[in-house]
Amino acid sequence: MSSGSPLFAPSPADTPAPDERQRFLRLLRTALAERRFQRLLLNRHEGEDASIERLTVRDIELRGERALSFLWRHKTKDITKNHGLDEGLALIADLLGRDFMQAHLDTVGEEVQLRFSRKGKPLLQVGRKGGATASGSAETDGDEPSGGVAAASGHDREKPRALSLDSPFWRELGVTHEVKGRAALVPAMARKWKQINKFIEIFGAAVRKAGLDAPGTPVRLADFGSGKGYLTFAMHDWLRAQGLAPAVQGVELKQDMVALGNAAAARHALAGLSFEHGDVRERGDQPLDVMVALHACDIATDYAMHFGLRSGARVIMCAPCCHKEIRPQMTTPAALRPLLQHGIHLGQEAEMVTDSLRALLLELMGYDTQVIEFIALEHTSKNKMVLAVKRAQDPTPARRAELLAQLDEIKRFYGLRSQALETLLRVEGKLEAA
Repeated sequence: MSSGSPLFAPSPADTPAPDERQRFLRLLRTALAERRFQRLLLNRHEGEDASIERLTVRDIELRGERALSFLWRHKTKDITKNHGLDEGLALIADLLGRDFMQAHLDTVGEEVQLRFSRKGKPLLQVGRKGGATASGSAETDGDEPSGGVAAASGHDREKPRALSLDSPFWRELGVTHEVKGRAALVPAMARKWKQINKFIEIFGAAVRKAGLDAPGTPVRLADFGSGKGYLTFAMHDWLRAQGLAPAVQGVELKQDMVALGNAAAARHALAGLSFEHGDVRERGDQPLDVMVALHACDIATDYAMHFGLRSGARVIMCAPCCHKEIRPQMTTPAALRPLLQHGIHLGQEAEMVTDSLRALLLELMGYDTQVIEFIALEHTSKNKMVLAVKRAQDPTPARRAELLAQLDEIKRFYGLRSQALETLLRVEGKLEAA
């Protein structure tokens, strides 16, 4: 914001100059009105409830309307409450200087800090990100702002993230640490944070396409091979922020990871999030809306897809790993022998064929399917996802016959005898011609 904006214009001689607290509130309202608001953090709590540590405010959309989400961090729990814009701004005005003695406002291009002296005098500092404050002192702490935009303009602007680092469970998972009373990204986790947000971007689009995004909609989700739970927590957090009713379950073979996830979910009172020990290949039927399985080794991906189909999942998301089943079966077609004489090319071809067959089979089962890159290659070589969203109608008999012919032609071309997902579906009689 330039110095010529109304917020910085000199007050008329007959109008009392606003105090620093009023200026801060005007800057906050302007940032919200201009869609430049990123985050508001209130700390140095001196209110009656001694268990409160800080309050984080985010701008969200709830039932098609903008709202302010208040995350109250207590010593032993976290409470989220949502307010309309006017109600939320009025509440912030009441809290400043009464319950909280310091506020930090992040906007696109600016950082604004308000603090109250021991005598209650408000002191305001306004600084451009990457530059100096109004008082000329540096206002950077060496850490990236929490998921926000790094600069107001230019090529270094960072894309806004779907998730907020303010969610306290990120610290427990080792993604964030506290710097000057703020949640900041652990530098070594920068690449992981980018991956998580990219996944959530794809996940959110799939949820909306599947028609699961109406406010209050229950969303039953299983995440197989959840590991430490980065994505499991992220999906639960995103669904809850959209006003949905998530029932998210992480399924993991390592007992210590299951215990870690359940302890963190309980500590932060995350209703609708749990972890359990298990293997997708030994799983009984379970109604689901979303099935996720990332980096399941070899045919475990096929079993996960089959489980998703049995569960009636409207969204199936798999990032395959270790394509071992198809490669030993492949006979090299004469036209491709010069290309596939190299082992690395044969391995890549086996991956392509395996995931193409999986996509065809999911389409046969009535899904719109895509095979996409969801993480750039510079971050991980395991960057492919098979994404399937249930269609309103199953394929027509003509389209089904076409897909079955394509499936048979690929198998004939490469001399393939079997593929795990196809075998599972044939046993159930689901690949018979219509």
